[in-house]
Formats: sequence, structure tokens, C-alpha cells
Amino acid sequence: MPTVLATALGVGILGGIATWGFLSIGTILIWAAFVAWASFFAIGGDNRAVGLNITSNAFGVFVAWIVALLILSSPVAGLPAPIWVGLLVFISVVVYILASPFAPVSSVPAVTLGYATTFAYISQTPDAFTYASLLSASFKNVLIVIIVSMTIGTLFGYASAKLSAAFASKTA
Repeated sequence: MPTVLATALGVGILGGIATWGFLSIGTILIWAAFVAWASFFAIGGDNRAVGLNITSNAFGVFVAWIVALLILSSPVAGLPAPIWVGLLVFISVVVYILASPFAPVSSVPAVTLGYATTFAYISQTPDAFTYASLLSASFKNVLIVIIVSMTIGTLFGYASAKLSAAFASKTA
């Protein structure tokens, strides 16, 4: 079977299964899983990419979570929010890129996807951008729900890579 068809079938089958599972559970986020799934393939889609994607995505989520907590603190009276948030983003992006020589978080694109996914969630989910949610030990906490969703997405990416390879080799 041609590689592109094998990949389409492998990813499509597991994408359908993942969607059904995530929507049935209801607390984890299929869109965050698909971001991690794509990130897994973008950084190689192989055995090495599994761990690297999980740790890099999680690091991005963690950095964004810290930034979210700091945004809420706004320690300088009179400092306009866009300036405060801009400074925090500047500092945090510099920090996570400077951390990239450390192998477990060396995929800057995967870190960035975790970071961006975190802000997508807290900016679009009612009550997610509060101390109560950010510090809760539940799936209301972006740190928990995004890392779990992205980790599962990475594992689905890995499974779809294996399934696609099996399809491709069956008729090769």
C-alpha cells in the first residue's frame, strides 16, 4: 500500500477512535490531543519523538501556567495589562528557548505548541483563568488537563505511526 494511503488510514482510524473516546469521557481535550499528535509527527514521528514530545509539550504547558499565575498577580500598580503580559511572554519565551540545550525539552516547536495550547484553553474556557482553577487538583486546572490530553495525543500519534507502518508493509 502506498505510504500516503497507509498514513491516511492509520491516522484516520485512530483519529476516529480518539475522538469517540475523548468525547465519551468529556474531561480531556481532543483538540489538545490533535495538537500533540501533529507535534509528534513534526519532530520525527518515531520512538525517540514519543518522550521528547511529551516532555517538551509538558514543559511548554508548565511555563505558560507559571505565566498565567504571574499575569493574575500584576504586581506593578498602574502598569497596563498589555505591557505586563507582553513582558511576561518575552521573558518566558526567552527562558524556554534557552532551556532547549537540555535534551528532554529540546524541541522548541513542541514546547511552543504546549505553551500556545495552554493559553488557548485559558482564554476560551470560562473560569479557567482564575487562581481557583489554576491551583486546583482537578481537570479544571490547565496544567493537568492539557498535559494529560497532550500526552494521550502523543501516544495516539505513536500508535498511528505503528499502524500506518503495518499497513504500508503489508502490501509492499
